[in-house]
Amino acid sequence: MPDIWQLTTTTGDHELAERIATELVDRRLAACVQITGPIVSIYRWQGQIERAEEWLCIAKTTADRFAAAQTLIIELHPYETPEIIATPVVAASDEYSNWLLDALAATR
Repeated sequence: MPDIWQLTTTTGDHELAERIATELVDRRLAACVQITGPIVSIYRWQGQIERAEEWLCIAKTTADRFAAAQTLIIELHPYETPEIIATPVVAASDEYSNWLLDALAATR
C-alpha cells in the first residue's frame, strides 16, 4: 500500500477552510479535502482555557507531500500556531489508494 496520510487542520471560518482545501487540491498536495463544521474546540492557550467555533479540514495526501502542504497551510493561516496533524493511514482499499495516487499525479 502507498504511504497515504490523513492531514487535519482547523480554521476560524468556513471561507478560509474552503480556500485551504481548494489550494491543497489545486496544487496536488491533497487528492481530497473534506470540510466539516462548525465544531467547538476547547483548548488551553497562553495559560487560559479558550473556546472557539472552528471548521475542520481533513485532507487525503501522501507522506512525501506533507512538508509542502504544511508550508501552504501556514502561509494561508492567520493562527499563530495552527493545528497541522498528519496520521498515517494503516489500511485503505486498493481502489481508493489507486484513485488517490492518480488524483495527485502531476499530469493535468
